[in-house]
Amino acid sequence: MTARKHYPDKSLALIRKEQHVSIPCGIPYTFGIIGSPMKNLIPVDEMLANNRMDSLVDEVLEIDRAGHTVSTLSGEKYQYGKLIIATGSNPVIPPLPGRERKNIFAIKKDIPYIQEIIDKLVEAKDLCIVGCGFIGVEIAEECRRRRPDMNISIVEMLRHCLQLVYDKEFSLTAEKVLREQNINLLLDERVEAFLGEGAVEKVVLNSGAEVKADMVIMGLGAEANSGLARAAGLEIGPTKGVQVNRYMQTSDSDIFACGDCAEKVSFFDGQPSSLKLASISTMEARMAGANLFSLRRVNDGVIGVFSTILGGNVFAAAGLTLSQAEALGYSVIVGEAESINRHPGTMPGGANLKVRLLFEAGRYVLIGGQVTGATSGGELINVISACINQRMTADDVVTFQTGTHPALTASPVAYQLVNAAENAIGASRATGV
Repeated sequence: MTARKHYPDKSLALIRKEQHVSIPCGIPYTFGIIGSPMKNLIPVDEMLANNRMDSLVDEVLEIDRAGHTVSTLSGEKYQYGKLIIATGSNPVIPPLPGRERKNIFAIKKDIPYIQEIIDKLVEAKDLCIVGCGFIGVEIAEECRRRRPDMNISIVEMLRHCLQLVYDKEFSLTAEKVLREQNINLLLDERVEAFLGEGAVEKVVLNSGAEVKADMVIMGLGAEANSGLARAAGLEIGPTKGVQVNRYMQTSDSDIFACGDCAEKVSFFDGQPSSLKLASISTMEARMAGANLFSLRRVNDGVIGVFSTILGGNVFAAAGLTLSQAEALGYSVIVGEAESINRHPGTMPGGANLKVRLLFEAGRYVLIGGQVTGATSGGELINVISACINQRMTADDVVTFQTGTHPALTASPVAYQLVNAAENAIGASRATGV
């Protein structure tokens, strides 16, 4: 779509192997509130046809860089001037003993496979989810919505739920919300094996404990689907993604890569990053599409912006957590603010919203933020990300002009984002940092 906007006279085609294309972030909700994977589709063919682009359902098996062609499963061969590889990622499936047993699933972006999981949920009594990241917690809550009677457990090797994204206080709040829904959290535990006769019956943990389970869903993240690029002799990066430069070009200047299959670097230190998010993928796609025939956009690295909703409470984060910042050697100043997101608080729709901002000491540059509470936090975290991207200081955040309204936001006096920045400045001066 971006390439069409920038290069209206070029011939453009998209080849994909999926007949139906899922909205990736909506997959957990097909287990509950959406109800069916066929209600969670991107209208790819319609979008492309409306913009004079060809859409082909086929699978590319080989890239011939010398001949500038791609060969497909159906036996077709297509010529290209410029090529974009956007093959995404595959779920991480560790080689645990018993992995081959029936009723053990990962989350694949495949409509029939997701439907099979939903069908199995009808019969299952004891569900064990492996991984307490975003996929794990969202699936747990949606399975609880579909099956109030089901026993649901989540096994997580880290000490806290969502620990890779949130500071401890926010993680503890998320854990409380999940436990209130009768979801059993087995934290600081690692899966050792799956037991059962034919189908899974138990999950064995490193502590020696056994979890009863007639169904297992693994939500352990994703790994780059870079096999096609590797076979074509393109350079592969340290996280096993397709190596790209800041213009999204691969080691072949006529081939670009974007999304989960492409290597990423951190916005904060330029080091390799394993972040894989739909928002990052679309950002990179807009860069690759614009740069195809003229280098116009530059990728400064990934910030990492996350959001979810559990029990009606938003949990959102952008940039670095406190522990991540300290691990990178930052001296950090923290500011917090909390208030009702309406004024007065008796206005309809009022809910508490808490904001935490992290600034680098000395320069007061914003490097991270977290939000929890009201659903308006889902959009506020995007504002925080924009502030991080523009390297705004605490004074910049305090003095930038906001629009407020009694039915939409907190009072301008109590606006959480501004007050968190002001409180960070105050804390800094009080401690002499």
